[in-house]
Amino acid sequence: MAFDIVFSEPDRLSPDLIAADNPGISRELRSQLLQLPSNDAVLAQSFSRTRVVLGETSVRSGLQATGIEREIEQVPHAIIGPDPKPYLLKFPELVQNLPILNEVASGRGVFTVLPDADGVYRRVPVVMMVEGALRLSLSLELLRIATGGDAFAVRSNDAGIDGVVVAGQVIRTQGDGTVWTRFSASDPNRFVSAADLLEGRVPQNRLAGHLVLVGTSAIGLEDFRATPLGVPMAGVEIHAQLLENVLSGTLLQRENTADGKELLLTAAMTILVIALAPMLHAGVLIVSTLALVSAYGIYSYLMFLWQGQLVDPTFPIVATILTVMLMSSTNYLREERRKNRIRNAFGQYVTPALVAQLTESMDALKLGGERRDLSVLFSDVRGFTTLSEGFRDDPQGLTKLMNELLTVMSQPILDSGGTIDKFMGDAVMAFWNAPLDDQDHPRSACRAALEMVRSVEEFNATRMANQTDDAPVHPIHIGVAVNTGPCFVGNMGSNSRFDYTALGDTVNVASRLEGQTKYYGMSIIIGETTARQVDGEFALLELDLVRVKGKTEPERIFGLMGDARLAGSDAFRALTGISTRMLGAYRAGQWETAGNLIAEMERQGTVLGLDLRDYCTLFSTRVRRLSDTSLDPDWDGVYDALEK
Repeated sequence: MAFDIVFSEPDRLSPDLIAADNPGISRELRSQLLQLPSNDAVLAQSFSRTRVVLGETSVRSGLQATGIEREIEQVPHAIIGPDPKPYLLKFPELVQNLPILNEVASGRGVFTVLPDADGVYRRVPVVMMVEGALRLSLSLELLRIATGGDAFAVRSNDAGIDGVVVAGQVIRTQGDGTVWTRFSASDPNRFVSAADLLEGRVPQNRLAGHLVLVGTSAIGLEDFRATPLGVPMAGVEIHAQLLENVLSGTLLQRENTADGKELLLTAAMTILVIALAPMLHAGVLIVSTLALVSAYGIYSYLMFLWQGQLVDPTFPIVATILTVMLMSSTNYLREERRKNRIRNAFGQYVTPALVAQLTESMDALKLGGERRDLSVLFSDVRGFTTLSEGFRDDPQGLTKLMNELLTVMSQPILDSGGTIDKFMGDAVMAFWNAPLDDQDHPRSACRAALEMVRSVEEFNATRMANQTDDAPVHPIHIGVAVNTGPCFVGNMGSNSRFDYTALGDTVNVASRLEGQTKYYGMSIIIGETTARQVDGEFALLELDLVRVKGKTEPERIFGLMGDARLAGSDAFRALTGISTRMLGAYRAGQWETAGNLIAEMERQGTVLGLDLRDYCTLFSTRVRRLSDTSLDPDWDGVYDALEK
């Protein structure tokens, strides 16, 4: 039998101790008590009549901490392979039994069991180092004594402890000398009540031929341990089940090289995931990974069920899933960076606020195209050929100048919520009301056009002020046209390359109107639809009825002269009155009246600070030419623009 109890102190109920601790008793009684043997001696005599294994335990501080040294009796053993001591669990102090009991005991085993990190007892050390001495666990020491008491052997290799040889059989262990107990539910048939035994209520042959472990099972003694079964178990039963596993060959097996093999397997699984991640879609990768880890989990379970082999399912599975998460996160961050690059690139064409709205509401961006009303703006640099000739020997300088100029021209568009469609050399195309709705798009486009002209004037002034040599600085002038109407807008192009752009008659007319700005001497020309929607909010001057190239219907065009402040001035209202009468006389063929009104227009424009000389010269030339010829019966006052 083996005791899961340490008899480390004398029994306080021994007769001699009672006599010594009770001075009030009679001399005769004290003499009688002192003649009786101590309880410990009686217990030792009982031990001497059979083979008894005493239990020992360990604490974390004690004699070695105080510098007191003592000799621990060695258990006969042998070592097969490298020195196992570096791998074994080490306990600093051994709590032994009374010497009188130790002398008659057949063996000594350690019943200390350590929990895993989660507080659950899954493993039992079967061989360990205690104060520099090798010791077997209580169960294996009982088995050793029961089978003759021969020496045990510790077998080791480069991976640590490989097994313990006891009673002629090899008990495979982990590298630190622990084994995994295959726990089963607590069975009352394993237990015999000590009270029943003392009272003679146990059949005489109940313990015959058995290995007996004596221990406590009272909850109050706090010798209950959490087990993988989910229910606590008395410490003595843990040793009993370990002994049952050894005798029946049902111990769970886990080689001391299992950790290394599982690391290699984990590396293989994670490398496979890393290799497949760039080639598979996210959904396929997730399904494949789940299939892989599920297969490994099933393999681990079947090895446990059929062969009692412990193959760790957690580390390889968790590592693989974490690798997939890492790869997914990496792909997500890469995709985010790509989207940011696209967002930043798109931000060069539209206002950042618009990009933010698109980011939050992707439904607002309809890919593939749609029909909607837009306000389209075209802008071009006048006299670009002449300007570029001045940079014949300095192409980098021309490039720098144009980049600065296009930046100046683009900013008002972006600030007003417009979308820059494209740059065409020195020209800019933009539109409003796409991709997001802008109910005020004609006004936004007109505000941007006025700001573009003003920004270019400031740009010219800055160039003049920063001139560092004697080379002449040619001022840059631009022409801007705005037209409003239905368009088709969306992503257009090939399958491999496309642009977000607008098409339609409105776009074509806007382009033609921009070409007329130089002819009419105007910085900004807008179409009739645009003028009708912004009338009263901007200073508009009707210019002409024009049939642009490629069109059969004439377009009434207007000059955008300024903002609402100018439009509300009495002087400008007078100018628009003169212009209206002039165009009426012109279209009616009243050349003399038209000529007088043209001169009056120019004077009124000078009063307002508006340069109408080119426009007035144009109409004066027309009036003189028409007055010298007979009036065509089909005359309708429409000018046919033969050039773009």
